[in-house]
Amino acid sequence: MTTDTPNAIWDTPDTDASNAFVERQFEQQQSGLFTPKKDGFDFQLPTIPKDVMQAEQQRLFRLLGGLDTYQYKGRVSKLLGMMLEASLPKVKIGDLCFVETMDGEMKAAEVVAFRGDKAQLILLYDAKGIFMGSWVFSTGEPTKIPVGDFLLGRLVSPLGEPMDGRPMDTRDANFQVINGPPPDPMDRPIINQRFQTGVRAVDGLLTMGNGQRMGLFAGSGVGKSTLLGMIARESEADVNVMALIGERGREVKEFMDESLGEKGMKRSVLVCATGDQPPLLRMKALQSATAVAEYFRNQGKKVFLMTDTVTRCAMSGREVGLSIGEPPTMKGYPPSIFSWLQVVLERAGRTKKGSITALYTTLMEGDDINDPVVDTVRGIVDGHIFLSRKVAAMNHYPAIDVLGSVSRVFTAVAEEDHKEAAGKMRELMAIYADAKDLIDIGAYEHGSSPKIDKAIEMMPDINRFLRQKTEDAVSLESTVERLVDMMQDVEL
Repeated sequence: MTTDTPNAIWDTPDTDASNAFVERQFEQQQSGLFTPKKDGFDFQLPTIPKDVMQAEQQRLFRLLGGLDTYQYKGRVSKLLGMMLEASLPKVKIGDLCFVETMDGEMKAAEVVAFRGDKAQLILLYDAKGIFMGSWVFSTGEPTKIPVGDFLLGRLVSPLGEPMDGRPMDTRDANFQVINGPPPDPMDRPIINQRFQTGVRAVDGLLTMGNGQRMGLFAGSGVGKSTLLGMIARESEADVNVMALIGERGREVKEFMDESLGEKGMKRSVLVCATGDQPPLLRMKALQSATAVAEYFRNQGKKVFLMTDTVTRCAMSGREVGLSIGEPPTMKGYPPSIFSWLQVVLERAGRTKKGSITALYTTLMEGDDINDPVVDTVRGIVDGHIFLSRKVAAMNHYPAIDVLGSVSRVFTAVAEEDHKEAAGKMRELMAIYADAKDLIDIGAYEHGSSPKIDKAIEMMPDINRFLRQKTEDAVSLESTVERLVDMMQDVEL
């Protein structure tokens, strides 16, 4: 074995010999004896301290020692719908795998359960081309999504693939696990700052805090997407992240071009899984959007996360749960979906680095406020906004049911004059609502109740305050100032 020159090659991997050579090379550098030539000119190699070199050697040995040089794979033994079983060694729940089809295409799948010695996987896309005995390859890692500033203004799939027809350069991307844990409770600062949405009814009477999670509950066709677009354009957030889950295909471009517009898209990231996509991919849309929001939060940004809708995400979870044999409970939902929602929704909020203010749209099937998903989300979030079909029928937009809605951080973020004025307006609206039947049939006589008289007098102004065109841009300060001026002389 030759060790006299720096270009020596060993016939066998002798660690002691290589260490001896490195130490000898280091001593030669220190003494000035080793001066290689390049293009006829002598140059001196940079001096590296011995302790630094030894530490680097130990680090490299540890890295190489931890490498797994095996690839784990198995074969498909059962395929039913989007669920398949395979004998797959050394995999865990959440691992991303790839199934090889008849023509060599790789189909992504995720380990979701185990049955005996078989791993159960759910395909992220279709099962076309998979046959009995198809090879299944494990990556040994969970699903990750590329994140970075390059996502701004883009429409991507839950796996980070571009869906807007433009190429995406991910060479400098960070890859973030999509099912990360919520922040530590002790690392969450108290919510004490207001968050501007640009919607008068919300900023005035349901003021949101920076880092708050709010639920938006509504039936179909009441204006959820329009309201989301208004907030995305006019909010004070640095970045908007939107999860479009189970949407109709035509609604995606409509939301981008009409609801968001060019102004909103510039600072927005859209993660989309349309209604025709497999259920697991639709579930991933909420997790991926949250992961993108977490990336920008860790950069110190003020992020606004919007989800449309959590209900369709839960429905996807129901399909996944039932396909692997989970028992159905309320409305067929498996028990795991409710704990899963708790974990995903807890990931939003404020940390020491930045904040994610979240608005989770929840579709009320049949306008049922006692729907299990509606009830679960309402119990998790820090407030709720109800959109009323009855209010929308009166051509009143945004169709917010103010009396049925609440922000749980309102008293912590609003000034005293703001709280007093908002309280007066809500009281007037409640008085008018109680007496509305008498007023409508003409049974109420003016002067019978000073409070009802004042409510009748003020309702036109209150409705003008709450109504807002989609293109109207209003600041939180101007909203509060107008509200305080309206209620200044009201005595109840």
